[in-house]
Amino acid sequence: MRQPPDRLFAQPLAEVPDFAFNEDVARVFPDMIKRSVPGYPTIVENLGVLAAQFAQPHTTLYDLGSSLGAVTQALRRHVRSEGCDVVAVDNAQAMVERCREYLNAQNSMFQELLPVQVVEGDILKLNFKPASVVALNFTLQFIAPEQRLALLTRIRQALVPGGALILSEKLRFEQAGDQALLTDLHIAFKRANGYSDLEIAQKRSAIENVMKPDSLTEHRERLLAAGFSQVVPWFQCLNFASMIALP
Repeated sequence: MRQPPDRLFAQPLAEVPDFAFNEDVARVFPDMIKRSVPGYPTIVENLGVLAAQFAQPHTTLYDLGSSLGAVTQALRRHVRSEGCDVVAVDNAQAMVERCREYLNAQNSMFQELLPVQVVEGDILKLNFKPASVVALNFTLQFIAPEQRLALLTRIRQALVPGGALILSEKLRFEQAGDQALLTDLHIAFKRANGYSDLEIAQKRSAIENVMKPDSLTEHRERLLAAGFSQVVPWFQCLNFASMIALP
């Protein structure tokens, strides 16, 4: 099925509203994320590969901030541990509804997939079951900074021995020169994917008040404070990165 192109910011807006995961965004999200996040397809597919290495029998795998369920689909394609299930959680109704549609389509194409439950809810209030894999794929950056440590601590407490948290985020760089360079390169990436300068500028205005990135150092220190013993970056493309945190 052909996905509609992202043209949400193509026309001048008198006032740019804060970015929200509403029906308009859900409709074009596959195109938006592919053209906006360098390395996104690589992260998603390999997240499934990584999860297969850490999944423990008879535990739950969580996709927190699941949006349209791309990570959940990767988990189901790759994980074969006995008795595992997947719980995908998102607080945006439009995302949850489309996620269920995509997962139903996946069910019709593949056999012996892990059972999945899609939950519309707040991940800050989630009651975790014993988990062996937790994916936070470009989700933590939308959580209020003062609430991030508590969430990561609860995730750490839910993880069983041998499990892992896989955390993907846009990075902020501590050196001004590094930040400027990577910002310019990210803009070049979006231009190369067909976004106009107007679209880039209006999207930046929409998202800057709702997405607060951290530096790699801040991520590492917070994860260690949450009780993780090891934090290993495994992927970076421009100013987007993914890391594994082990209990």
